[in-house]
Amino acid sequence: MSSPPDPPVLRRRVFYISGYDPFPPRRYRELYRKEAADQAQISGYEIAVSRSDTGPSGWQVRSTQDGHRTVTSVEVLVWSDIVRESFSATPGGTYLAMVRTARIYVFSGALRRLVRLRKGPVIAAFYPVVMLLFQAALALTAAVLVFRAGTGLMTGDRLVMLRTALVAGFGPIAALGVLRAFRAMDNRFFAHYLMHDFAYTASAGGAYPKPLSDRLDDFAQQIRDALREESDEVLVVGHSSGAFLAVTVLARLMRRAPPDPDGPVLSLLTLGQVVPMKSFLQGADDLRRDLRDMGAQQEIFWADVSAPGDGCSFALCDPVRVSGQAMQGTRWPLVLSAAFTQTLSPDRWRALRRRFFRLHFQYLCAFDRPGHYDYFRITAGPQTLRTRYGDRAPSPSVITTALSGHALATG
Repeated sequence: MSSPPDPPVLRRRVFYISGYDPFPPRRYRELYRKEAADQAQISGYEIAVSRSDTGPSGWQVRSTQDGHRTVTSVEVLVWSDIVRESFSATPGGTYLAMVRTARIYVFSGALRRLVRLRKGPVIAAFYPVVMLLFQAALALTAAVLVFRAGTGLMTGDRLVMLRTALVAGFGPIAALGVLRAFRAMDNRFFAHYLMHDFAYTASAGGAYPKPLSDRLDDFAQQIRDALREESDEVLVVGHSSGAFLAVTVLARLMRRAPPDPDGPVLSLLTLGQVVPMKSFLQGADDLRRDLRDMGAQQEIFWADVSAPGDGCSFALCDPVRVSGQAMQGTRWPLVLSAAFTQTLSPDRWRALRRRFFRLHFQYLCAFDRPGHYDYFRITAGPQTLRTRYGDRAPSPSVITTALSGHALATG
């Protein structure tokens, strides 16, 4: 993969695609601002984040690194409105989504294949199921206790009538109250959130729902427009399920209008990817085709970064090859490890190792013992992704075995 280094990046556009997240872009702006300041202090470079005048979904970064001053415009490609609309308004809707999603993964054989690939993210997928069943058990227990408490106080001819009223009324009310209370506290448990995440991934059997597919076309157009501007690099970043969205967006862009070789360098960075959760499903033909095409193309440098310490991602799993989409000439992605146990100090690792959801976002945060991966050098520094990683070999222990059960996409 060796190639001559690109000229220093003085102006960059970054397009960030989040995972399944209902929160607005300002959450990512504030995260970037805080973590960039921490990383700059640790690593000894200058960085400043300010609001963008282009709208609420972006921000501007000015950074001096390695003797070069780089101005970066970061834009969040928003689909949080689609995420919010996919949430069920009732606890019952979440349980119905759980049943439908379990049926898709179990009866399609995808669950069995995913377990063979990486157990960590599959265990993470079981977490909301277990937690929701536990919550349902507590709700049922509350209903039974209300029933017993009420009937235990009554004797005589009115007992049968009151028991019927309690069963028909107060018991279900108590159960519903428990379920609603857990839903209100989901920012602590994430059971409803994660369940809807997996349910949306599996909706339509793995195909993209039309509202999301149309939004991805809009994203491709925004990136295409940016490639006509005066920038040195246009960098697309996809995190978590945003990784497979980024693959699809760039595959569509390449098929419709490949970038001008004399224009800005176009790069793809995927972080903490969960591609197999979708690409292993029967209806994910479009994504598998996108993986095939992005794996074989020559124009876009694609680095995929994950870490075995992130139990929510398919760490060091080559998303093209494990999905069965490698062919002669496939060269991407370059799979690299962020090596949390080495790039986080022992104290920091101990503080984070059991905070699984927080670790899944570590790719966007500061490292107190940074190695080759530094999110803020990549997004705000003077090197293109190709210059930074062009001579680097894949990390050891990359998993490449095709386990999806689906043949190479055609068409």
